[in-house]
Amino acid sequence: MRTVSGPTDHVVVVGAGLSGLACALHLLGARRRVTVIERDAGPGGRAGRVRLGGYEVDTGPTVLTMPHLADEAFAAVDDSLERHVELTALHPAYRADFADGSSLDVHTDCEAMEAEVRRFAGSGEAAGYRELRDWLERLYQAQMRRFIDTNFDSPFQLLHPDLAHLAALGGFGRLDRRIGHFLADPRLRRVFSFQALYAGVAPARALAAYAVIAYMDTVAGVWFPKGGMHALPRGMASAAAEAGVEFRWSAEVTALERSAGRVRAVRLASGERIPCDVVVLSCELPAAHQLLGRAPRRPVRLRRSPSAVILHAGTDRTWPGLAHHTLSFGAAWERTFDELTRSGRLMSDPSLLITRPTTHDPDLAPPGRHLHYVLAPCPNTDVGPAATDWRDLGPRYRDSLVAELQRRGLDGFADSIQEELLVTPLDWAAQGHAAGSPFSVSHTFAQTGPFRPRNLVRHLENVVLAGCGTTPGVGVPTVLISGKLAAARVTGGARRTRAFPRRPASHRSGAAVNMKGIHDPS
Repeated sequence: MRTVSGPTDHVVVVGAGLSGLACALHLLGARRRVTVIERDAGPGGRAGRVRLGGYEVDTGPTVLTMPHLADEAFAAVDDSLERHVELTALHPAYRADFADGSSLDVHTDCEAMEAEVRRFAGSGEAAGYRELRDWLERLYQAQMRRFIDTNFDSPFQLLHPDLAHLAALGGFGRLDRRIGHFLADPRLRRVFSFQALYAGVAPARALAAYAVIAYMDTVAGVWFPKGGMHALPRGMASAAAEAGVEFRWSAEVTALERSAGRVRAVRLASGERIPCDVVVLSCELPAAHQLLGRAPRRPVRLRRSPSAVILHAGTDRTWPGLAHHTLSFGAAWERTFDELTRSGRLMSDPSLLITRPTTHDPDLAPPGRHLHYVLAPCPNTDVGPAATDWRDLGPRYRDSLVAELQRRGLDGFADSIQEELLVTPLDWAAQGHAAGSPFSVSHTFAQTGPFRPRNLVRHLENVVLAGCGTTPGVGVPTVLISGKLAAARVTGGARRTRAFPRRPASHRSGAAVNMKGIHDPS
């Protein structure tokens, strides 16, 4: 594995999102001095927080899977996730509502899910689910260490016996066909293939290897942090500060001072100069390229994932049919992905994710009130409406979205809203997200693994990238891995002698979290 050259004692990490915080913790574990510079007033990045009246609103991801990856970062400084974040395992992980009026609770426990599939679609599909689950577990084991949790220096690293194993599992076929090998019911097939949207590819065109995301969602478990998703970056920042990271909040890096092929210092908007041995850029990919002065050349322009419209609604009532996470599928499926990724039209028959965080933490809303997060995928601004078009389009789409929710059983939703915040591609673009998409670079084959933008910068000896735009990709688990991989580019992966005394369990303030069953099965 290639690493940065020269001294690495002082590392400046630009950005205090999940990848930057994970990187900082792993660097501290290897005895580096770390300074984290964040333009916002606190940690989180995409996983931010806004106060909306008396409601505490997560501005980014709402689904937490694979929390042991966060625990790895805490463990680097002899700390633990449980000390800082109280987790609740969600049962069911999701509820799936379909256009025909049927509903399925998606359980991550094998026995419970098999029974639910049997109730929903019969014993034949229940047997197919068992086989699918076994395949997902083997797919995950084949990919995690060799193809996800790894730094690529060359495509030739793919030429390994594990590649043949992945091929034998059918990983290079198409996702929808592979899921269909196990399940005939089209509704069940959606439950195990909608995750391809996270990768920015329709299931009909996505590699079956991307079913590893379905493993994370439907096998490994879905969790909710008390205090909302923002509690995770807040806890990581707390652990990092206790372990010695220097945080510079509300500070924007405007330039990298370079000489002889190295960055010698970062310069802030205030004019301050911070000398460093290494820089890790965990900011958005366009912002990183702007600081670097150029983007790496590629034979084909980077393709971005679809975007999303999000309606945050604080309401005076809720609906008993909703779970913590509810997938509300429209009747259309293939057409929906075509609209999102090719024709650039808004979904004519939308599939939605509805999250109600107050299900497990009522303190996120005033007494007797509820918080709902409605995510509607939409085309990015490269293929769909321009960012500026959303000034007029946004309010109209909000009204159609609310009307659709009411048609799907959330009667009185419009009148129940006390506070709301609408986020559209215009807002994502204003935050620096290319093509108005918070989901970054899509996971086509040509943008995955060694073909994804690399985390080492070729023309500078001591700059590393982290975040969803680089290896391994989009999603909370993968950006946590990205931070670890970036740190390994600095340290070589070797940990120096620990400088942090292990805190006794009696001194840990967080509620205990049972991590059994979610650790890497490999």
